[in-house]
Amino acid sequence: MTVIRGARERARSDVTAAIKEEARRRLAAEGAARLSLRGVARELGMVSSALYRYFPSRDELLTALIIDAYDAVGEAAERALDAGAEARPVVRWTAVCRAVRDWALAHPHEYALIHGSPVPGYAAPQATVGPASRVGLALISVVADAHAAGALRPSGPPVPEAVLRDVADLRERLGVRLPASVLAEAVAAWSQLFGLVGFEVFGQFERVIDARDAFFDHAAARLAAVVGLEELEGDAAR
Repeated sequence: MTVIRGARERARSDVTAAIKEEARRRLAAEGAARLSLRGVARELGMVSSALYRYFPSRDELLTALIIDAYDAVGEAAERALDAGAEARPVVRWTAVCRAVRDWALAHPHEYALIHGSPVPGYAAPQATVGPASRVGLALISVVADAHAAGALRPSGPPVPEAVLRDVADLRERLGVRLPASVLAEAVAAWSQLFGLVGFEVFGQFERVIDARDAFFDHAAARLAAVVGLEELEGDAAR
């Protein structure tokens, strides 16, 4: 019975992977708004009722794809973070930012699914929150390590009191040991990173910036400076 159960689980895993892969192809061809279970089933040669046993609704399939995408870019960010564990904070920060950009450029349709236009009629469930936080937590960990080492030099205007209250609540939920003002700047930089990446993925730098690698590193270093990570001569080239 154990062998039979294992074979069934492997078969189910294989079919689930095939469904998601076909759904990704349809995302690339038609966009998330036009994704349908019937269309995926037709391309796979399945009847719709069979596919519903794996994903009871379009929204559940979308959620699975969204979680996969968040986890994939989060894993890329965490690998970059771990690989530079002994590097200076600004170098680690830039490495995480580069990893996010590299993943997004290699997977533009999946990036569009999680950071593009909302899908009409779809509301992301709580299950997406953890995966969606992984890149931000990687960036925040760089800042937290620098703060613990006394190597953080924040700059910029004072953070409004209302924002500090919000961030203080966030700090408690995350268990992060950072001043609220620093965490606020880190969250702002996190959002600006995705804006920067989105401009490139969606073609908004065409006929504006050609030296995109250099521009991205410059912009990432500027974000690092705002949160207080000081760049030394030669850091940007590492």
